[in-house]
Amino acid sequence: MAGREQLGPYTLTWPDGVFPLGQDSLALGNFATLRPGWRVCDLGTGSGVLLLLLARREAGLQLHGVELDPLAACTARENLVQNGLEGTIVQEDLRCAPFPAGQFDLVVSNPPYFPVGAGTSGGSARSEEQCTLDELCAAAGRLTRNGGRFALCHRPERLVDVFAALRKAGLEPKRLQLLHHSPSHPPYCVLVESVRQGRPGLEWMISYSER
Repeated sequence: MAGREQLGPYTLTWPDGVFPLGQDSLALGNFATLRPGWRVCDLGTGSGVLLLLLARREAGLQLHGVELDPLAACTARENLVQNGLEGTIVQEDLRCAPFPAGQFDLVVSNPPYFPVGAGTSGGSARSEEQCTLDELCAAAGRLTRNGGRFALCHRPERLVDVFAALRKAGLEPKRLQLLHHSPSHPPYCVLVESVRQGRPGLEWMISYSER
C-alpha cells in the first residue's frame, strides 16, 4: 500500500509494490555510527528510507544505494530528488560489485530475514531468494574500507548466523542492540554494527519501544 511519512526535515513516499517504512529501519537509522561527510551505502535500499534517516542526522553525507527492483530503485531516486539531496542509486544485484572495493565509511542494510525454505511467506522482500545473508555480508565487507562500519538489522533468532557471516567477510561485530516492546516481551529485532578488520570486543545495548 502506498504511503507517506515525515522523517524530520525530509518526506518519504512509497508507491504500491515498494516495501513500506518499518520500525526496524527507523531503529537502524538511529543506531548506526555516523560522522559528517562520510561516504555511505545502503544495500537493498528499497524506497531509500535509510539514506533519508542518515541524512537527517549529519550534513554533507555522500549517499549511495543499491537496489535490484526497478520500481524501488526509481522510488529511492525520487525521494532523494524531492528532498533536495544528491546521491547515486544503482539498479543492480548487490552481489555484482556495483561500486569499487573499500569505498565506503559506512554500509547499512535492512535485509530479508528468512532463509529460503524456512516456511515463512512474503516473497523476495522477506526471504533470501535474491541474496543470502552470507552474500550480503560479503558484499558489505568488500565495499567497506578498513576501519569502516557495516550496520544491519535482523531477527534475534538468527544472531549466530549474523555473527558467522560477518566474521567470514572480515567484519568484526562491535555493537549490538536488542529491541523489545517491553521488559516482558522477547526481543523482536537485533541491530548489529561491525568494523572491517576490527579487534574483538562487543558492546551490548537494550532498547524498549512502544508498539
